[in-house]
Amino acid sequence: MSIEVFDGPFAASSWQEAHGDALVETAIIYGAVEWNWQPTSWGVVFEVAFADEDAWDRYRATLTVQTALDAVPDPVGGLLVYRGRGGSSGASFPRRPRPLAGSGAAALPIPTDDDFWADLIADVAPPRLTLVRD
Repeated sequence: MSIEVFDGPFAASSWQEAHGDALVETAIIYGAVEWNWQPTSWGVVFEVAFADEDAWDRYRATLTVQTALDAVPDPVGGLLVYRGRGGSSGASFPRRPRPLAGSGAAALPIPTDDDFWADLIADVAPPRLTLVRD
């Protein structure tokens, strides 16, 4: 699970210094098996892993977490709480290639019928001129 805090009127790193130890301590009490702070160019990301989702829900409902989330630098648009890794972390497994859509789609096969080409040339080519001698 991730808690991503963006910079606002004050730096998110200051928020981390004020609330980070309490968030980690509470996470350990509620059964966190792994936690990590990641500084980013836009703020900080706190990643915490629990053995099950019920432990995350109990952790998320604590007064310590609620207080910390209420104190983020930008309370309107500076907080993301979501499941999974945060920041600019890559996928935990390689992505499969997806089919191209729109203008990047594969071209249709070229017809090999000779009548098609003859009709196309007849439609596009100028009429033939015949020279008449006196």
